[in-house]
Amino acid sequence: MSEQSNHKIEGSFIPLPSNKNDKTGTPDPGEIIEVTIMLRRKKALPAGVKKGAVMSRKLYQESYAASKEDADLVEVFAHEHGLSTVEVSLPRRSVILKGTLSDCEAAFNTSLHKVDNFRAPASKVQVPKSLADIITGVFGLDNRPIARPMFQVAKKNSKMVAHTASPQSFYPNQLAKLYGFPTKVTGKGECIGIIELGGGFRDTDITNYFKSLKIAAPTVKAISIDGAKNSPSTADGADGEVMLDIEVAGAIANQALIAVYFAPNTDKGFLDAITTAVHDTNNNPSVISISWGAAEVNWTTQALDNFNEAFKTAAALGVTICVAAGDSGSRDGETDGKVHVDFPSSSPYALACGGTSLQVSNNKISLETVWNNSSDSASGGGVSGYFPLADYQAKANVPLEIDTKFNGRGLPDVAANADPNTGYNVLVDGQQLVIGGTSAVAPLMAGLVALFNEKYKKPSGFIHPQIYANPGLCMDITNGNNKTTTANTGYAAGPGWDACSGWGVLSELVAG
Repeated sequence: MSEQSNHKIEGSFIPLPSNKNDKTGTPDPGEIIEVTIMLRRKKALPAGVKKGAVMSRKLYQESYAASKEDADLVEVFAHEHGLSTVEVSLPRRSVILKGTLSDCEAAFNTSLHKVDNFRAPASKVQVPKSLADIITGVFGLDNRPIARPMFQVAKKNSKMVAHTASPQSFYPNQLAKLYGFPTKVTGKGECIGIIELGGGFRDTDITNYFKSLKIAAPTVKAISIDGAKNSPSTADGADGEVMLDIEVAGAIANQALIAVYFAPNTDKGFLDAITTAVHDTNNNPSVISISWGAAEVNWTTQALDNFNEAFKTAAALGVTICVAAGDSGSRDGETDGKVHVDFPSSSPYALACGGTSLQVSNNKISLETVWNNSSDSASGGGVSGYFPLADYQAKANVPLEIDTKFNGRGLPDVAANADPNTGYNVLVDGQQLVIGGTSAVAPLMAGLVALFNEKYKKPSGFIHPQIYANPGLCMDITNGNNKTTTANTGYAAGPGWDACSGWGVLSELVAG
């Protein structure tokens, strides 16, 4: 390794967990791996995104993408260390490299350790000092699974519940009517992007599901990222997430193209999928749905920062990002007794989608509360421990984070039906199931945004400032909380914004 290659990238390293049951070892030094290098922008994006302001892709590339000069310098460094170039994308600010594991260890001055089937750096990743200001992150050395899908299959006596066995479950288009979503629009001319980190879909399920709804099936297109593909397996696995996302979004906006980006469940795969979708000028998604995530503490800060910048780019380009806020209440699946929020929904540029429990009588909503089934089945939400309070939340009375007292970004922003006991009727691998979770709310909101985009003949884009300035656009959820039996602290609903249901159920935007 060159002596000048000693600039440590802060936040590039989280130790692999280990216990006496883990199988530790050394990865194969000859294994070929890919690494994504993230580059700085030519200049920083403007801090705020004004209502209705959409930057042209031409202006973005000219002023805010990565520069060819920076990419060339990274390639020179890589080639000197035996790494080859797979792809360079200046809009995505990505240089993807390939080489042996041992060459990657030498290039980035770290050793890779292995626990079970996954590897991670043993120390902070290093790059030459000459590239310190150019490189904002190095992804791919660590390949542990980074996120989990935010869906829950309704079960009774440990058996999955079918549509007919659920006393009150809903088809997505039923919810659209109950919530008062725009009518006379179908998402025509729009594209909904969906990020998936596992599983797959079957064309026969899509055909049969929409036939049962008596509406035309949407066009669904699978897009491979980093070698991942549409790989359906079983209904109780990730296929449940994939089909939930497609069927919910498609039932709301059935004439929209649905582009499903399949990527490996790693921080590199996740980030590559997001940047690919945001800059996909072939399919041109105007809204992206993400139903995968993990508590902020499980992410490196380089991931938090680079994902957030990707979402900031989306906001500037008029692409709305809808993200599930989590399904494990105020602790988000962590066992340290503290509150946690889920990322990437905690990004201030993501529309964080919380969950409710819905009761309907005579085709009208009779009661809607925060989803909370008391154990680890409840709407995520809270206050970020990393991202500061967003400007648009200045008057929302966001509390301080309970444990750290950090003045952070509050989430969720909106909410909708997510309780698996009042869940969504879906068809997965030929099985009629009822599925809930905030995973359902992200594609529900994505479908809604596609309707807005068609209705107003322009992209809705970064809708947060509009929602926070006009809370009457949402139906307020004032009852319930996201405390669970494993976390006695949490957040309660009340009038106005709160950290378990946001502003409530969104159904309209302001014209113009």
